Amino acid sequence: MQYIPVRYIEPVFRPPSEAHSLILQVTNGCSWNKCTYCDMYTQPQKRFSVKPEEDVLREIEWFSQRYSGIKRVFLADGDVIALPARRLLFILDTIRQYLPEVTRISSYCSPRNVTRKSDEELKALYDAGLRQVYVGAESGDDFVLKSINKGETHQSTVDSLNRLADAGIKRSVMIINGVGGTRFSEQHALNSALLANRTQPEFLAALVLNLPHGEARFQQGYNGQFIKMNQHERFLEMRQFVNALELKSTIFRSDHASNQLVLKGTLGKDKERLLQEIDLAIEHPDEAQLRPEWIRPF
Repeated sequence: MQYIPVRYIEPVFRPPSEAHSLILQVTNGCSWNKCTYCDMYTQPQKRFSVKPEEDVLREIEWFSQRYSGIKRVFLADGDVIALPARRLLFILDTIRQYLPEVTRISSYCSPRNVTRKSDEELKALYDAGLRQVYVGAESGDDFVLKSINKGETHQSTVDSLNRLADAGIKRSVMIINGVGGTRFSEQHALNSALLANRTQPEFLAALVLNLPHGEARFQQGYNGQFIKMNQHERFLEMRQFVNALELKSTIFRSDHASNQLVLKGTLGKDKERLLQEIDLAIEHPDEAQLRPEWIRPF
């Protein structure tokens, strides 16, 4: 049997748009891993760790010898930018050396890890091939962020997103529909829109809150004040969010598996059309093109 020197510690997650990318797992889990809405890295084997440099190099060499035409690479797991700039640059330079056809390298990114990088380091990462990062902002509201134990504030997220833009790195920002529940829906929607307006991300996505292991841990953060929203209420929140957006050329998507209402467009030119589609789902759900409940995993 041929020895394959590539090791993944599962489960491994990636954004939908990285479906055709080479997934290179250089860290395992998330160094923060305290967000109450997230169960992605809670299994014992997903405790945060860093893959040794020699193992990363060996895997890149192995892929280069057996696969041609690799255009995109996604660096996993959920907290790669936590690595020191020197180590990240080693990985990026090695990819460029052994996989010269790669045109885009991307990863997940937490705002706190951008804070730990200098402007010069961020620019060096871009120059070495890091072209896009996926930032789970989740909310732009400070109360909601504190309640879900995100470890960020509205301002810390804005600052990091704008510094990434200054370095040339594209940003795909994710907001969670329903994460504030009915009681905090309005402030979540409006402050999340404000965050997007202040940063003008290249990509913006809305996912739906999913708590597959129950609400107990999540409720603790809200001191029992969280009231889960139904689908109609989430549509109302989505309308308030989109209506408050003042974006120039952001590609917007709500087409994750968790979304019952699929929305796709560019903001701001498609804003009125998107609002009309949301209004149809609110007022006449039987006429809207909603995903059937049985095909949605959440």
